[in-house]
Amino acid sequence: MLFSFASIIALPLVAVATIVPLVEPAGHTHSFVPSTVKPKGRNMTINGVRTYVTLPKKKYDKGTAVLFLTDVFGLPSIDSPLLADKFAEAGFATFAPDYLNGDALVQGANHSEWRVSHTEAHTTPSLLAVINGLKKKGFKTTGYCYGGLYVTRLVQNNTIIVGSMTHPSSLSVPNDWILAKEVSKVPVHINSAEFDTGFRLPLALATDEVMGNGRYEPGYWRTQFDNVGHGFGVRVDPINATQVAAKQGAFDNTIQFFREHLY
Repeated sequence: MLFSFASIIALPLVAVATIVPLVEPAGHTHSFVPSTVKPKGRNMTINGVRTYVTLPKKKYDKGTAVLFLTDVFGLPSIDSPLLADKFAEAGFATFAPDYLNGDALVQGANHSEWRVSHTEAHTTPSLLAVINGLKKKGFKTTGYCYGGLYVTRLVQNNTIIVGSMTHPSSLSVPNDWILAKEVSKVPVHINSAEFDTGFRLPLALATDEVMGNGRYEPGYWRTQFDNVGHGFGVRVDPINATQVAAKQGAFDNTIQFFREHLY
């Protein structure tokens, strides 16, 4: 995948680097959401990009924002706006850009063919357009980010002030973390899954080796949730108590990390 680093120095590659593989869509659980449940936000256009916007009902800090980055199923998947709504309920103005450019992956479609036109080169411009648009709207920072690969890129570029991700993929481990350690001032939080077929335990431990135990000054915290797999932070089987608890736990940890590094 391609990405242009405007403010990142080049570092030598590490011979043992491993690319965190993508998880095929068939490996995702698709949670059942009753038809009576509707998103609470609305779609807006920010700097030319369709964005789902959901705001707290009570008074909130209008100088920061949660930048919610969806998985490959994008905004058409009801789980994405509903999860964004939870961030608003927690007190954060939340913006979920359609950085997939109106072409989210449809369940059952050919994932390999879809990826060809959804590389970082295709999707990053829309993401950055929304970030710049939020700044123009008066947000002092773009706040936070919830996702995987793109959180890491925004961390590496110091574009956000806190980065949280759940079951990331497509990263180069340990290279991406070595780079972040060298150039970033952004605290990093990861929710990982015991049975993730992407961010597997050896890769998670290799990440800890670079970032953990105070090695990464801005702050680092990884939480592993047992007996769940990739995608657990977004969609789960509602009758599986373990999955439901893990999804809630990942959300709670993310909110905790945000608040600890905002105030």
